[in-house]
Parts: sequence; C-alpha cells; structure tokens
Amino acid sequence: MTPFGEKVRALRKAKPVTLKQMAADLNVSAAYLSALEHGHRGRPSWDLVQRICGYFNIIWDEAEELQRLAQLSHPRITIDTSGLSPKATELANRLARDIRDMPDDRVDRLMDVLDKDKDKTK
Repeated sequence: MTPFGEKVRALRKAKPVTLKQMAADLNVSAAYLSALEHGHRGRPSWDLVQRICGYFNIIWDEAEELQRLAQLSHPRITIDTSGLSPKATELANRLARDIRDMPDDRVDRLMDVLDKDKDKTK
C-alpha cells in the first residue's frame, strides 16, 4: 500500500463509502481504485487527486497533503545515480534490495535521518 492509498482508504472508511460506490461516483473502475489503494498502480493524475479532494470536501492544507502523498506514492521508482559517488550508488542498490524485508521501525529511522539531513540544508 502507498501513502496515498492508505490516506484514500482512511477517508473512504471515515465517510463511510464503499470502494465500488466511490469508484462509480468518480467515474473510474473499482478495480483501478482498488489497485491505486493497494499500490499496484502508478501515482494518480493531478485531475484524479482533485476529484478525490472534491469528493471528500477536502480543501487547503489537507488537499496539499493529499497531493504531496500522491507524488510520493509511485510504487515503482527509478533512481539515477549516474554522476554520483560510488557510495550513493551502493546505497540506492542496497535500499532497493533490502527494503522489502525492512521492519517499519527501521524504515522510520531511515526517514528520520533523511528528514533531519534535509532540515540542515535549508
């Protein structure tokens, strides 16, 4: 599941509305919406994110957050390390190899390191 899919599912459950009903209301197939929620489809289009925001009456900061989650939710990514250091290439390859077996607490720690490093460069 992607961050976007997790958020959409939570919004849908809170409404409450079935996946089938939401899909019909948004004029997409239930199979597509299910695949999007489960991370089996690529990131959603800007138009679909906007329709989902309208569907749940989401505005301002929450709409921006949903758009941010959509951008971070492509289940298959490519990392171009050409021109970077050998260590950067090794890191990208090790992460690609090992992420499936990483427990959530380790993923959280890695994300904390990246967030702290990003804060230092601002």
